[in-house]
Amino acid sequence: MTTPDQAPDTSSSAAYRRGAMKMTEVYAGEVPVLPEGTMAFNDVMMRTLFAEVWNRDTLSIRDRRLLIMGVIAARGSVDTWKIQAAASLRNEELSPDELREALVVLAPYAGYPSVAPLVAETEGVIANSRTTGQSSKS
Repeated sequence: MTTPDQAPDTSSSAAYRRGAMKMTEVYAGEVPVLPEGTMAFNDVMMRTLFAEVWNRDTLSIRDRRLLIMGVIAARGSVDTWKIQAAASLRNEELSPDELREALVVLAPYAGYPSVAPLVAETEGVIANSRTTGQSSKS
């Protein structure tokens, strides 16, 4: 039986904290972490996607990011692509040339109409990372 002093911390659960730490790592602190309880969708995302899926040790964050970027490219989600591309540079998971090459590989599989809008956005992310010194890779 659980006593009150053994009750789980309901103000900020361990899974939520683990998820928030992983999200901060994945996005190099550039995507804000909402306080637990702000919205149910966010709470579930922190406890499942970031605390569980992103914390598994079979694939690296870089590998996970590349897989996610493939899905994002196939869907033509420009804004989400920019977030992932910028984080990959900030975390030094991908170089500018690797980001460009990802688009070359993705275009025939995801479709040129879905990937073409990502090209200019990727160049913008790369230029921004150079001016802010976010990546030391070429």
